[in-house]
Amino acid sequence: MTEQAPGQIGTPQVPVCPRHPDRVSYVRCQRCQRPACPECQRPAAVGIQCVDCVNEARSRVPTTRTVLGGRAREGRPVVTITIIALCVVVYLAQRVPGLMVTPSFIFMPALGDQQPYRFLSSAFLHGGTLHLALNMYALWLVGSVLEPALGRWRFVSLYVLSAIGGSVAVLLLADPSGPSWSTSVVGASGAVFGLFSAIFLVMRRLGRDATQILVLIALNFVIGFVVAGISWQSHLGGAVTGAALAAAYAYAPRRHRTLVSVAATVAVALLLVVLTVARYAAV
Repeated sequence: MTEQAPGQIGTPQVPVCPRHPDRVSYVRCQRCQRPACPECQRPAAVGIQCVDCVNEARSRVPTTRTVLGGRAREGRPVVTITIIALCVVVYLAQRVPGLMVTPSFIFMPALGDQQPYRFLSSAFLHGGTLHLALNMYALWLVGSVLEPALGRWRFVSLYVLSAIGGSVAVLLLADPSGPSWSTSVVGASGAVFGLFSAIFLVMRRLGRDATQILVLIALNFVIGFVVAGISWQSHLGGAVTGAALAAAYAYAPRRHRTLVSVAATVAVALLLVVLTVARYAAV
């Protein structure tokens, strides 16, 4: 005869949450019947489901796409808000004495070959509160429409390459023997003009009236030529870059949309690099 330790026979096993073994739970998932602690419980149409079953069910649901192929998302445009927040934080840093933010990240053709990060970093700098407010307001208006339509990665590519395209245009149109070679440029205007071009093409692609956008772009171009201190070169470069990318994004065949979008993004980026290298080589 063998002895049996107390509690080995007839003692029910205490149910614990698989994700949190230290937590006892008598509530079970309606799908897998596993215990689920309060942190892992998700309300369902009938009873409670565990977080694993809910995630598995979500993964099986086909991704909803917009007309232009962007992933349909609920909520605010996260990328647009993030860019605005970055610009505001950088602007506040510009106002701090001794940080030297502006001279360290501003763009001018004379510095671009040795410090190429300035082609992009200057787009997050601004020359004043009004300059910042106008650019961020325009970014919010256009970005809140384009980001959901294009999807996040294409919107980021559009914004970043348009900003760089604006700096490249400043470089290409500057005179190496004149003061324009050492003239500094700041602001998100080049990127914003790229978004202007993009929303015009997107609205045309969707069959909507784009006259107001065209008038807005024309007025801003005129202001760039009339008002002193505004870099019309950056506006032009951003607008052309944005138009090239947006045309590929908006008019790509549906079956090959991702391939065309990636190819166009890489091609535009390489073209900007080639133009920059060729320009500096010719100086």
